[in-house]
Amino acid sequence: MTSTTSVVLEAATALGTLASLSFYLLSGLGLIRFLSDHRKKPRQASVPDSQLPPVSILKPLKGIDPDIWESFCSHCELDYPEFQIVFGVSDPNDPAVEVVRKIQAKYPQRQIELIECQRILGANGKVSNLAQMLPAARHDILLVSDSDIRVPKDYLRRVTAPLRDDSIGLVTCLYRGIAGRSLGSHLEAIGISMDFVPGVLSARIVDRGIHFALGSTMAFRKSDLAAIGGFEVLLDYLADDYQLGRRISATGKTVELSDVTVETFLSAYSFRQFVDHQLRWARTIRDARRWGYLGMALTFGLPWSIALLVAARGAAWVWALAATTLAARVGVGLATSLAVLNDRQAMKNIFLLPLRDLIAPFVWAASFAGHQIQWRGATFTLKDGRLT
Repeated sequence: MTSTTSVVLEAATALGTLASLSFYLLSGLGLIRFLSDHRKKPRQASVPDSQLPPVSILKPLKGIDPDIWESFCSHCELDYPEFQIVFGVSDPNDPAVEVVRKIQAKYPQRQIELIECQRILGANGKVSNLAQMLPAARHDILLVSDSDIRVPKDYLRRVTAPLRDDSIGLVTCLYRGIAGRSLGSHLEAIGISMDFVPGVLSARIVDRGIHFALGSTMAFRKSDLAAIGGFEVLLDYLADDYQLGRRISATGKTVELSDVTVETFLSAYSFRQFVDHQLRWARTIRDARRWGYLGMALTFGLPWSIALLVAARGAAWVWALAATTLAARVGVGLATSLAVLNDRQAMKNIFLLPLRDLIAPFVWAASFAGHQIQWRGATFTLKDGRLT
């Protein structure tokens, strides 16, 4: 290797390491800003019942998710005066139907409806179901969430309270992953806590607010949904949650990131299933936020540090920079997991972080090598964020 090539490699890997360190510091600032903003706000749970608007919760279903019974029960046991739950399935023989029937029997006092969505309106089956479930929603405030989400009792009080301000068009929630009994599941969980959520908090600073939504919770008014063209405009998009938030934000309304953290229960992924899921997620983000996704190459602190150590032949200053970068990576990730998500599982999984970080660049690179994704047992081609 020539001296010029050596210098170029050393400079490139040093810049990559410094960029990663900068990203971790930005994520730390996002964490501080998020905690500070919510400390300044009065507790929303103390709003009198008479001022709480009725809510329609929409739950599109397909198959049985882990801990689905407990997740459904958590919605039925909410401390909220008036709400309905509308479940929707496209297949009357879907095994989730039996679970809903049992939920209806267990909670006869609740308004729980099951809608059979017979038409296929677009490539995104979830959105197709939502469009057909909407007529059953009796209330102006809608809340859409994934089927595997478990929520605290004061969830509705805290999530819907910001919507009393007409300038806020949508409220969404961060979430922590509860891992199943597999390596792939634990890698997924630590990625949510220490990669995905810090990324959301840093985007909140860079973009001067949140301009997208997360499928864990999307609370909004029927009128704001109608203003963007209804669920129908989302029918062919994979990242329907992202699109819903982006389009409501584009109308001039604010997207609010709630202080409520919910839980998602992860399947016991095999390692191959974990990689496939990561690849689907990567290609989804690639099409939704192209420039931001390209910039992710500058957030892989561990791989950049290793490359720099090799390029600089273990120079003392490189060890100092690598140690600082990795300390920031672990520190910000754990602080986010504990202070925002209350994710005690992250402490147990911290030893998996190096493996997770070494896999991430390969998934990122592989995402550019094709357009196919696996989703809910089917294969789709993704083009400009749309499913074909």
